[in-house]
Amino acid sequence: MALDYRKCAEEIFSHLGGKDNIISAAHCATRLRLVIADNSKLDVKALEEVEGVKGLFDSNGQLQLIIGTGTVNKVYDEFLAVTGLSAATKADVKAAAASRMPLWKKILKTPGDVFVPILPAIVASGLMMGLVEAIPKFAPAFGTSDWFSFLDLVANTAFALLPVLVAVSAARVFGGNIFLGAVIGLMMVHPALINAWTVGNYAAGEIPTWHLLFFNVQQVGYQGHVIPVILAVLLMSTVEKWLHKKVPEMIDLFVTPLCTVLITAFLTFTIIGPVFSVLENWVLAGAKWLASSLIGAAVMGAIYPLTVVMGLHHMYNVIEAGMISTTGLNTWMPIASAANFAQFGACLAVALKVKNQKTKSVALPSSLSASLGITEPAIFGVNFRFMKPFICGMIGGAVGALFGSLFKLGAPVYGVTGIPAIPAVNNRLLYIVELLIAAGVAFILTFIVWKEDAPAKKEAPADEAAPGYVPTAPVITCSAGTVLQPTPGKVIPYTEIPDETFATGVLGTGVGVEPTEGIVVAPFDGVISSVAETSHAVGIEANGMELLIHVGVDTVAMNGDGFRCLVAEGDQVKAGDPLIFFDRDKIKAANHPDTVVVLLTNSDDFEDVAYPGVAE
Repeated sequence: MALDYRKCAEEIFSHLGGKDNIISAAHCATRLRLVIADNSKLDVKALEEVEGVKGLFDSNGQLQLIIGTGTVNKVYDEFLAVTGLSAATKADVKAAAASRMPLWKKILKTPGDVFVPILPAIVASGLMMGLVEAIPKFAPAFGTSDWFSFLDLVANTAFALLPVLVAVSAARVFGGNIFLGAVIGLMMVHPALINAWTVGNYAAGEIPTWHLLFFNVQQVGYQGHVIPVILAVLLMSTVEKWLHKKVPEMIDLFVTPLCTVLITAFLTFTIIGPVFSVLENWVLAGAKWLASSLIGAAVMGAIYPLTVVMGLHHMYNVIEAGMISTTGLNTWMPIASAANFAQFGACLAVALKVKNQKTKSVALPSSLSASLGITEPAIFGVNFRFMKPFICGMIGGAVGALFGSLFKLGAPVYGVTGIPAIPAVNNRLLYIVELLIAAGVAFILTFIVWKEDAPAKKEAPADEAAPGYVPTAPVITCSAGTVLQPTPGKVIPYTEIPDETFATGVLGTGVGVEPTEGIVVAPFDGVISSVAETSHAVGIEANGMELLIHVGVDTVAMNGDGFRCLVAEGDQVKAGDPLIFFDRDKIKAANHPDTVVVLLTNSDDFEDVAYPGVAE
């Protein structure tokens, strides 16, 4: 009898503790993946009894219901219809699971989460901006050409409209409507507002002002800002979610977006923006005072990156313009250059030291961008995310700025730092020395004190012998690669695994191994994609293959007793690296089969899957 997909979805929903208890929902080839707000509200036993649910487990903050290939997508569609949730990807669900972290971790993680998706845009723009600004220093005629105007437009777009990119990304992070987020971002850089970078050219009283209730709001945009945009979108997302719960469905479609935008816009321009402007004024006044002394220069070299995080750094143009108009020399630029180049040094150290290829692919171009004076990719994408490189960069910036101030370095220009500023500085040789000092200190410190965030592989306990098993025999082959036997023992067809879920192939096809030793090793070079909280199972991916290695049958009930997992999600492993140690005696004492299940969970993606390890 065919499964009633609607009924299955309704029964699952009825045991999840209500819609408010569901943060996010997605599915993969075989499983419905849910992020739950409060697991204590779940009726786990009832979920296990739902027709169509072949098992469940909690891994990495996700509740995963095993439903099966070709069925889970249909149940998922009905689940969305029943709950009213929006479709999400596996990445969305991982992000939602991460949102359950402690508040202080969320605060540190949020800027990185917002900026990582837009890094390709700002890295490309940052590199181009540095090059476009540098060329006229060597070829002045280029600065007045049409090519310069065109390339300047292309290079500046991402930064001129940065609040829009930030707003869209922040809306995804906070669970708001990304198009409403875009509206808030566009609103904050609307052409009817005075550009934030040019507001310093206006005299007191010249800036047009709105009189809204008890508020006098200056009509100034938020170009270059980050924190006020993120706060505005956080407010927007909160208001939108609240309205969705309170507004009747009949009028929700137009009432919620309308009220969300109006409320957010009003509070952004009357409270969030003005309060942030006060903070800007305090920072700028303090910067002027600090830049007048050696110690002050060192302090500003250190804290400059913090003002980048807050989106205040573009306002330093006012200080620089004032210096040039009064003395003809901008002595603030070397301070900013030291700070920026130190972040370059720290980011470069991460790029050279890190083993995670995703991090390396972000860190290297981001460091190059920072060397040209555009530090947002390096700060938000790498250094601030990992924090220690950020702090090392602050120290390097302080040392470099102290050197620059000691030798009174300066330039008759502003708005350019790092390598592009070399032609304009009053002492090019000493300026280069300053950059090398700042970057060198940050690089060395970062290389010494920073280690990858990903947890290091756990060492085997002293009472377990060093693994001597080396996998050589292939047990699964397909066009994407070969899976070697991950544990010694007799290989059996997956259909003979003593568990209906595994034997019927709903999780994918593969083999079972009746082990002779309590060890599982990596069957190929790949990345650990998942680790069961009870340490009895891991997922590993490479070349499009998604492999599940599950030690024993129903061993989740052992709650990790007898299992020791040596890897964490995101770890890169080589064939033969130990993954899991397990105690066969404890498994048998708990009356569970100790068969090691090895399944290619996306076997449907390949037409040439074979099992050479299984005897004919």
